[in-house]
Amino acid sequence: KMNFLNNILLFTFLLNAHYCSGIYWLGITVNGSSVGWNQTHHCKLLEGLAPDQLQLCRRNLELMHSIVQAAKLTKLTCQKTFTDMRWNCSSIEKAPRFTPDLSKGTRESAFVFALAAAVLSHSIARSCASGDLPSCSCAPTPAEKPGPDFRWGGCGDNIAYGLNMGSAFSDAPVKNSRSGSQAFRLMHLHNNAVGRQCLSDAVETKCKCHGVSGSCSIKTCWKGLQDIGHVATDLKSRYLTATKVTHRHVGTTRQLVPRELDVRPVRDTELVYLVSSPDYCTANEKFGSLGTQDRHCNKTTSGSDSCSLMCCGRGYNRYMEKVVERCQCKYHWCCYVTCKKCERTVERYVCK
Repeated sequence: KMNFLNNILLFTFLLNAHYCSGIYWLGITVNGSSVGWNQTHHCKLLEGLAPDQLQLCRRNLELMHSIVQAAKLTKLTCQKTFTDMRWNCSSIEKAPRFTPDLSKGTRESAFVFALAAAVLSHSIARSCASGDLPSCSCAPTPAEKPGPDFRWGGCGDNIAYGLNMGSAFSDAPVKNSRSGSQAFRLMHLHNNAVGRQCLSDAVETKCKCHGVSGSCSIKTCWKGLQDIGHVATDLKSRYLTATKVTHRHVGTTRQLVPRELDVRPVRDTELVYLVSSPDYCTANEKFGSLGTQDRHCNKTTSGSDSCSLMCCGRGYNRYMEKVVERCQCKYHWCCYVTCKKCERTVERYVCK
């Protein structure tokens, strides 16, 4: 009986791995930080790379430090972005053994795929500008004409290279015909592209002033990416308005179309999902829900982190906690700050 259950669990894991193979690489944080990344056999040491990504790894070893950092940042950013929601992205820490919330084509998986694709390209683009990658350097000078009070210069994030190498790595396993059904592949490729589009939209002009006594009579400017938190916030708004789609014939091909409004095509700017999510109120392994029992909530707000919404109407418990903070800070010339430690008692609330 035990062997039968183990076989069922293994089959379920392998099946889910097909559906989430595009973010399987997030698991390289398990031991990727301890790898030297100077020999091709290092690529075989990692749990979390699909076969096509192993080939890319062997051909582009210099990228792997950036990819490991991207995996770490994706996990941290996802959990920070959803800290006030019932689903708080905590399951991403299980990578590469994903639970159903990220392996069943849900809107949560749509967000994680898009975020991972964006963070990966962001990490590579920044690494180019910082000189960490021998295969690339600063971005080319922008084609647009500079203004009268600034000139192009500095070292811009190499967004084009980041998008190119990022898409090659994140899309490779999803394009494989064995990575789940065609509907799942189309969904994940679409959401990857949405993530990278959000990243492209996060480009801004950054400048440094020059002039006598900081007068900024002339500025040197370049194109750079905003922090990934800005991209995550944009993607979260798209997560909240994501479109449920179905897979059907459109002309001679099968495409994703909105389930409710299939008279229009799927927009390039919207996240899409195939399977409805649970409300994540109660623990349910079948749906990958951890529930919200013992989660902290905010009694004074009406948002998603409010006690009424977070606790799903079950109520909450109150407790007091002592917090030690820095206080009465003084600046001393020159140049240090001294502070005292103050203790105060605060109310906390956790869901029943």
